[in-house]
Amino acid sequence: MHEVGIANSIIEASQEAALRAGSKLMRIGVRVGTLAGVDTEALRFAFTAITRGTELGAVDFEIQSCPRRNRCLDCDCRFESALYSDPCPDCGSGRTVMVGGEELDLAYVEVEDA
Repeated sequence: MHEVGIANSIIEASQEAALRAGSKLMRIGVRVGTLAGVDTEALRFAFTAITRGTELGAVDFEIQSCPRRNRCLDCDCRFESALYSDPCPDCGSGRTVMVGGEELDLAYVEVEDA
């Protein structure tokens, strides 16, 4: 379950940001693409298991799911897509490329003055 390693990395990066600001960590937000290969429920469970009983146990953890997105090479329309081969909804072209859905990003870290 690589979600434990991911949760640990998220916690470490968030703690570093809070330390630099000299503040208390309050909330962490991550973006996870549907194609990132991450089980969001397992990630949430891992985060809770790692932080339970620590000063980070009260930190809010938000996971934002990011759908697969394509871009049309003919008209530059960006759209959500269930399939790689979905045609452009604006011009009908089949010349599209994937531009999103593989994200695994630390979206934000909220801190409070200590």
